[in-house]
Formats: sequence, structure tokens, C-alpha cells
Amino acid sequence: MTLKIGIIGCGGIGTNKHMPSLKTIEEVEMVAFCDVILERAEKAREVFGTSDAKTYTDYQELLEDKTIDVIHVCTPNNSHAEISIAGLHSGKHVMCEKPMAKTSEEARAMLEATKETGKKLTIGYQNRFRTDSTYLHEVCADGELGDIYLGKAHAIRRRAVPTWGVFLDEEAQGGGPLIDIGTHALDLTLWMMNNYKPKYVVGNTYHKLSATKNAANAWGPWDPEKFTVEDSAFGFVTMENGATITLEASWALNSLDVGEAKTSLSGTKGGADMKDGLVINGEDRGLLYERKVELETGGVDFYDGTGSDPAVLEAESWINAILTDTEPVVKPEEALVVTEILEAIYESSKIGEPVFLNK
Repeated sequence: MTLKIGIIGCGGIGTNKHMPSLKTIEEVEMVAFCDVILERAEKAREVFGTSDAKTYTDYQELLEDKTIDVIHVCTPNNSHAEISIAGLHSGKHVMCEKPMAKTSEEARAMLEATKETGKKLTIGYQNRFRTDSTYLHEVCADGELGDIYLGKAHAIRRRAVPTWGVFLDEEAQGGGPLIDIGTHALDLTLWMMNNYKPKYVVGNTYHKLSATKNAANAWGPWDPEKFTVEDSAFGFVTMENGATITLEASWALNSLDVGEAKTSLSGTKGGADMKDGLVINGEDRGLLYERKVELETGGVDFYDGTGSDPAVLEAESWINAILTDTEPVVKPEEALVVTEILEAIYESSKIGEPVFLNK
């Protein structure tokens, strides 16, 4: 069976992640491309599409094509829910790029739509498919760390503010580094802990470096006038079972302790962190130990091992879930909790008080 796929949003995340990954899968064909800038859709069609692939500037016209089985939503955050819900109700399975939505209300509407239609919905958290992530998830699932009561989600850049697209636009994105890269670190942490029941959240967001002119930055100086989102955000989450999760996210912070889409965990039997590779720690026969996991499977000339690009593995897993009618690795119920916590951090910072969830 060949699945016909429509791409909605032909910007950076679509052309650099989704389309190249889908191109490697024999069971799919990209037959439609939509973007508000027609030239981008046409370029994507030329590189990734079938010979008869169509282009659109209106996603609703694309959804009218009943032959399309799946859509990938690669647009700014403020349109994730609108397009995903419309796609589900048009009879298509939906892969939506992270975060699930700009707000938790929108995310809940997406979850309701997937239940109403019976169509599959997943969110683009490709970091779950890294070798260190899959290994650590197995360690946690097997109970090697025991009861995990402390999780730390890391997403810190020293100076790497994205200056293109709408990343700095609060209206389009809903926030800055917290909703952009913090979302990946939080998703990993919740997934490892298998804990999706937050009780309350305390958070702070900062605009401390965003006003800097001619700043050192990986992609050149940002424009302070356009930098309307936070440059850093930090959250403290207490779960219903008493577990604690801390979240740190920044595009620009005077710190050398950097790294993103990483987690550190502490349990009753052991701990783990991704700071310098993947290290498992614990106690055995009255002595402490550290075990660094060798993540590279190579070692032979001209052979790099069996590893693969997480984005490709994500796409393969998603397509397989559709073909075999099984649950996707990233479930919408899980992605909803990520959005609820991120939103609560923003709200807590705004009102200066804890925000309680699931009252």
C-alpha cells in the first residue's frame, strides 16, 4: 500500500526535516504541497514531489483532495490546531510539528477531533528517536532507576537565537525558547518518567538579553525591536504523585552549561543524565557506580553502525503506525500535557503565582 501525503507549510522545518525523511520511505508519495508563498510550494514539489504533484496556497483546497491519506502540518504554532483539526475532519491522518498547539485549549480541541474522526494524530517530537533516548527509555521502563521522583529538562543555548521566520513573533509562536526548544526537553522528561499528571506549576520568563544591540549570535545579531518573546524561561512542576520536574530553556543565557533536548533523572534505584553522553549511575553491593553507554555502534572501517537519523526514524515509525493501524510513538494525549505545562509556566510568570492544573 502506498500512502499519499500532503505537506502544509514548506518552510525550514518542512524542507529540512519532514520532506527529506518521507522521501526515504518506499510506501509514501508526496503528492501535494501548500504554502502561503507559492514559490516555496513549487520548489518543494520539484525536489520532493511526484511528477503530477499539485501546489496550493490555501490548505483548505488541498484538504478537498480525497486521494490524500496523510498531511504533515509544518506551519507556525498559531495555525497548528486549525489546520490539524480540519485535516482530521477531512478524513486524513495528521502529523503536526511540535508543539502540539499554541494553547492548551487548542490542543484539547485537536485531541477531541482525533477521537471524533478515528484518524491518527501525532506530534513531531523526533528527539524520542535518538539512540540515547530510546536506550534510556528502555532503562526507565524496565525499572532500573526505580521510582523516578526528580526530572530535569535541559534546553539551554548560550547565544543561538533564531532570527528568521516568525520565531521572535509572540503572536505567531506563542512564546520563544520555552515553546520552541523547551518543549523537546520537557517531552523527553515526561516520557522517561511516564508521568503525565502535573499538579501545579511555578514559572518565570525573562527578557534580559533580548534588548541587546549587535549581539553575538550564531545566526547574526537579532533585531531588539522584533524580539517580542522571552529570551529565557524556567519552570518548577510538582506532579500529583509528588515528583518534581524542573525545566530550563533559553536561546541566550550567560552560561557555559549548555545543551538542549536533554534530560537528567533521579530515582530510588539509580539516576541518569545526558549532559556528557548518556551516563547511568547507581549503587551496587555497597558501592557507587557510573556507567557510560557507548552509543556509537561503529568501529569498522567504512561502516558507521546501524544508527539512523532521528527524523527518519520518526517518519518511518509514523508511517508504520498508519499502515499497521497501531498507536504512534508520540501520542496526542502526551503532547497535550507538554502544552499544558508550558502554558502554565507562561501564566505563572505573568501572574506571579503558582498555576494549578487538573482541578
